[in-house]
Amino acid sequence: MTLRVCSENPDLEVVAVNDPFIAPDYMVYQFKYDSAQGSFKGEVAHDADHIIVNGHAIKVFNSRNPAEIDWTSCGAEIVVESTGVFTTVEAAGVHLGGSVKKVLISAPSKDAPMFVMGVNEETYDPATMDVVSNASCTTNAPIPRTLNYILL
Repeated sequence: MTLRVCSENPDLEVVAVNDPFIAPDYMVYQFKYDSAQGSFKGEVAHDADHIIVNGHAIKVFNSRNPAEIDWTSCGAEIVVESTGVFTTVEAAGVHLGGSVKKVLISAPSKDAPMFVMGVNEETYDPATMDVVSNASCTTNAPIPRTLNYILL
C-alpha cells in the first residue's frame, strides 16, 4: 500500500524496495492484483533487478539483513521499515547511514517515538528523531501522509 500511495504523489520518489522472499515478477503480480486494495490502475512491469511502476524503475533488494541493503546505491533518504521485525530504534536504526537520514517503522515500537496522524504528529522533532514509529499499520494505514510530514 505504501508503494501504491507514494507512486501517486509527485513529491515522493520511491527508489528501492526490499523483500527477501519474492522476486520482481511476483512483486508485479501482487502489486497489480492486491486483494485488499484492488487492481492497480497504472502500469507495472519488471526486469531482473527492478519493478517498474508507471515507467519509473524501482531497485529491488532481497535481503533479510537490513545492514546488507545498499540504500545509498539508489540514493534512498528515508526507509520505511515495514517487515514488523525491526521495530526498535536500534534494530531499525541499522538502515541509517550513507544517504539514509530517517527510518519510519510501520509497526508499534517499544522505544521509538510513535505518531498517530491527527493526534500527535506536531510533536515530531526532525533534529532529534531519526527513527520513528507510525504506531500501527491499522492505526495509520496511509504511511505516506507521515512521510510527507517528516519531509517538511
